[in-house]
Amino acid sequence: MVKLRLKRYGRKGQVTYRIVAMNNLSRRDGKAIEELGFYNPRTNESSLNIANIKRRIEQGAQPTNTVRYILAKANIL
Repeated sequence: MVKLRLKRYGRKGQVTYRIVAMNNLSRRDGKAIEELGFYNPRTNESSLNIANIKRRIEQGAQPTNTVRYILAKANIL
């Protein structure tokens, strides 16, 4: 099953996340199928590829709770 989830980047104390489509059995920082945007929790900034996110959801990808919250704030869900 494909999930939309966060992939961690950055150094200790200055973390950022990329929103990616991944197989649910992959590790958190493993190989992603597609990168769909990023999220910076320190500044609460996000950049999303809305068209690709909607396409992935239509194909059956399930967002995790955190990604669902980010998408809801951006009025995608």
